[in-house]
Amino acid sequence: MPTNAPSPFVRPYRPADRDAVADVCVRTAHNGGDSRAIHPDPRLMPTIFAEPYCHFDPDLAFVLDDGAGRAVGYVVGTADTERFVKDCRQVWIPLVAERYPAPVAPPRTPSEEMIGLLHHPERMLLPELVAYPAHLHIDLLPPWQRRGHGRRLMGALLDALHRQGVPAVHLGMVTANTAARAFYDRLGFHVIPVRNPGPLTYLGRATADG
Repeated sequence: MPTNAPSPFVRPYRPADRDAVADVCVRTAHNGGDSRAIHPDPRLMPTIFAEPYCHFDPDLAFVLDDGAGRAVGYVVGTADTERFVKDCRQVWIPLVAERYPAPVAPPRTPSEEMIGLLHHPERMLLPELVAYPAHLHIDLLPPWQRRGHGRRLMGALLDALHRQGVPAVHLGMVTANTAARAFYDRLGFHVIPVRNPGPLTYLGRATADG
């Protein structure tokens, strides 16, 4: 990058970031890569994995600003997964169900499978995760990866959770995404054994360092 280019920085999410955050989500939703060929509807993946967090927990949403006002990465989360699931069931699903109706048959496409996940937020409530009440999602556009920005985003969220008195946080990552696993390992996350985890690996750590 040119030496006079604006410097990227982490800042709180703003409602004006919605479209940029959605774009980041879409371009990283397939094992860390672009999901548009698999999920043609550009609102689907953000509706599940980004927008409800910004809606219910905006104080736990942070973006990487490219220095010119555009979000090129984000971290979102919730301090209380049980409460988040209730909010999704009672508020979020009714807001989006007209666009994404509840499935009435087994899924035939990857997008139909994702819509099934949208309508089953209770999937997030696993007994093995009770000691890790918060959970998160983090994504960066490829040009901004491996430059320390992910660590800074994660630090912003962990600090915010710690200030709220939340002891620990978890995430579920697609096991095949080995690059993401290496990133989480460097940040001190450890495997949480979960019975029948499917394609996911669950990781957790304390919100405080040390």
